[in-house]
Amino acid sequence: MSEVADQPKSRKALALRSSWLVRWALEAPQRWLGRRSTIAQDVAGGADGLSYLRHLVRGNRLRRRDAFGEMTPESPPVLIIHGFLGTRGSMYMLERRLVQDGFVCVSFNLGTLNVRDIRRSAFLIHRKIERIMAQTPSQKIDIIGHSMGGLIGLYYVKKLGGHARVRKLIMMGTPVRGTWAALAGVATLGLWSTSSWQLLPRSRFLDELAQGPIPPGVEVHTIAAARDWVVPLSTTRIAGATSTTVPLGHSSLVVSEEVYRRVVHTLRPPDHDQIVEQEAPETD
Repeated sequence: MSEVADQPKSRKALALRSSWLVRWALEAPQRWLGRRSTIAQDVAGGADGLSYLRHLVRGNRLRRRDAFGEMTPESPPVLIIHGFLGTRGSMYMLERRLVQDGFVCVSFNLGTLNVRDIRRSAFLIHRKIERIMAQTPSQKIDIIGHSMGGLIGLYYVKKLGGHARVRKLIMMGTPVRGTWAALAGVATLGLWSTSSWQLLPRSRFLDELAQGPIPPGVEVHTIAAARDWVVPLSTTRIAGATSTTVPLGHSSLVVSEEVYRRVVHTLRPPDHDQIVEQEAPETD
């Protein structure tokens, strides 16, 4: 009995330990070599990282109210996808803020470490979105993907017909061109982690994903962190997307209030339709 009861705790402890080790190793150059920054940004980045890890251990069991009946076609649901070595809990602050601002948010359990093939994760997302669409008056959905979660969303849009369902895709710190930081996953998880190999630059998966333009009808936005050692700024660029850069780090993207306001502005832009133009006076 005790061994069975301890299994969930062991999985949470493994996820936290792996995430902490990866983050520590990847931020080592910044600590040892230094980097141009303000003290305020350094302090904020450290606080964001601690907040991210604290919510990470919430795991994948999150309770939420089913609000599908409250949605309208003009206000589609928002799907949140966490990244590699993340959990639904790691996106908790972002999801909570969105809900408080009136958005209907959903997220799915992709596994404690989510080391499976990214294509497989995208297919799972595809099936779950179809179930959501069957319960809602809206036939569109917005997607926010952090890190590898952005790749899952992009693969769904480009390769699995998701362009017919997705209104806006926001990729936060997503390594569209790969990242050498994935070597940490390869070294620690090896053959058990297909996604670690897929995240490496010029992987077969990323080459496949890069083929073809973004399908018409889908707005793609990228939010990248200038102080990101996990996913460098240059690896987040994708043709046809609207790009934004913030002076923060990787984990800050899902914690920072500044980034959140940019996300809301993207999902719910100011309404310019109500501006009434005055007619020019007639001249004789």
